[in-house]
Amino acid sequence: MASLLHTATIHQGRAAINRAHMLFHSIFIILLFYYRISSLLHPPTEENFSLTATTLILVSELILSFLWVLTQSFRWRPVTRSAFPERLSGDQELPAIDAFICTADPKKEPTLDVMNTVISAMSLDYPPEKLAVYVSDDGGAWVTLMSVKEAAIFTRWWIPFCRKYGIKTRCPEAYFSGYVCVDDQTIRSDEFMAEAKHIKLKYEEFKTFVKSASGCIAVEDVNTTTGQGRAPNVQIILDTRGNEDNNEEKLPLLVYVSREKRPLYPHRFKAGALNTLLRVSGIISNAPYLLVLDCDMYCNDPTSARQAMCFLLDSQSDPSLAFVQYPQVFYNVSKNDIYDGQSRSAYKTKWQGMDGLRGPPLSGTGYYLKRIALYQSPKQKGSKFPTLNIYVFFGNDQYSIWDRN
Repeated sequence: MASLLHTATIHQGRAAINRAHMLFHSIFIILLFYYRISSLLHPPTEENFSLTATTLILVSELILSFLWVLTQSFRWRPVTRSAFPERLSGDQELPAIDAFICTADPKKEPTLDVMNTVISAMSLDYPPEKLAVYVSDDGGAWVTLMSVKEAAIFTRWWIPFCRKYGIKTRCPEAYFSGYVCVDDQTIRSDEFMAEAKHIKLKYEEFKTFVKSASGCIAVEDVNTTTGQGRAPNVQIILDTRGNEDNNEEKLPLLVYVSREKRPLYPHRFKAGALNTLLRVSGIISNAPYLLVLDCDMYCNDPTSARQAMCFLLDSQSDPSLAFVQYPQVFYNVSKNDIYDGQSRSAYKTKWQGMDGLRGPPLSGTGYYLKRIALYQSPKQKGSKFPTLNIYVFFGNDQYSIWDRN
């Protein structure tokens, strides 16, 4: 692999502004505390003065100031990273990736959204023979299984269409809803328009099937409501690995997994579902790297897998690097987002500061993980991971790779 696959940039200008803000903020906090303590030691003679109220206010301000001090480390040394996937070796040199998507209830998690996540993961710009997508269905719902099968059929048209025209927005719902990248809008040939119309009709048929199947769910499956047990169900839905001699388009491996359910044991927890996917994928594909997605997330950039490999495969990366975490962007929130429902303060401010302090925490979705990091102890003798380190990648344009449906 090439040696220089990514770079890190420390924003000295932003760091200087942040530190100046901390200084001025700290001065005013000290002045505020001086005023509060003076009021307690030398209370004024006004009739409306309350010693108890002033004490409570002082305590609350002390707590808030303490929390503020703790968060300032996230702004001390902001770092952003740039990846150069074009410097990677050929597709034959790239390692395999297993993508995990977990769902539990088709009522609370609309099946169509889940399928869009599955399709976007299968459409990543990565060698299809080295990409496997696993769908964990803790509800064991018939509609989820049938929709996965229909999604596999739809990808036979969708993925070749995306590859042929270099489509960047590879979530079909986002693409046909108008959330299209500028690069996608530049394609206006007659051939493209005809194929896009055909693909849209196929997608409408797929949507109609999923919505009609979802509408038949008056109650959940009997196995999930009566407290009875359920046997495990693992099905390989799509596998083109044995078609090297055929002219058929190569597609990623798609596997449906519904783990065993026993009434006496806790069920429908994401950690348990991921553990099951680890075991199942270890038998079927056993890729050295994992991609974990929430069922309502989709890839906003099909090159995210190659960009993650720029960090995980770079010879200059710390050997202790365990996973690469991508930020999130939300499109379906109010325009007047006064409570920061998009979590911009976290993903665009705090995480870059955390990256300068050894890395942010794992957010539970949108991350590429080394499988070996889950099986080796950091202190194990001879281990490649003496300590675990994390990178967060924001890209050159400061735009998120992951997005919510």
